[in-house]
Amino acid sequence: MSPQPSPSNNRGSNSANRPASAGANRSAAPAGNRSAATPSAAAPAGNRSAAPGGNRGPAPGGNRGGGPGRKNNGGKNRSRGFVNNRNAKKNTEEASAEDQIELEGVVSAVLAGTMFKVKLPNGHELLAHISGKMRKRFIRLVVGDKVKLEMSPYDTTKARITFRIG
Repeated sequence: MSPQPSPSNNRGSNSANRPASAGANRSAAPAGNRSAATPSAAAPAGNRSAAPGGNRGPAPGGNRGGGPGRKNNGGKNRSRGFVNNRNAKKNTEEASAEDQIELEGVVSAVLAGTMFKVKLPNGHELLAHISGKMRKRFIRLVVGDKVKLEMSPYDTTKARITFRIG
């Protein structure tokens, strides 16, 4: 591609500051109307668009580059398909919440990594960790606190602390 002259060079003679190859394939269009291929396609000088500088935004349709028809999805692979069944997730959450065994116990030891030893009223001692909501709200537990637990029926040695009673 031949280099385009800067806009400041267009004030003088049109042919003096322009390379010979730049104007060889152009028709006899006036110097101020170089972007238009035909005189009928050019808009009148008084009828300009509202945006200064012309149409500089992205192409219509939201295509911002990256090839024809590629839209920016923010790194998400949306082309792999979309499941439109939103009730399936709700049903599995309800089923897993119903399977939990709720118990009450007393914190007997504080371990590293938000883990606790909790003693149940029947004498068993199990390993428990703080639930996400309690961790998010910075609820602190100390030895002797009475807590509510959720335990999975599949592993009865581990539990999740969901509520501090006292």
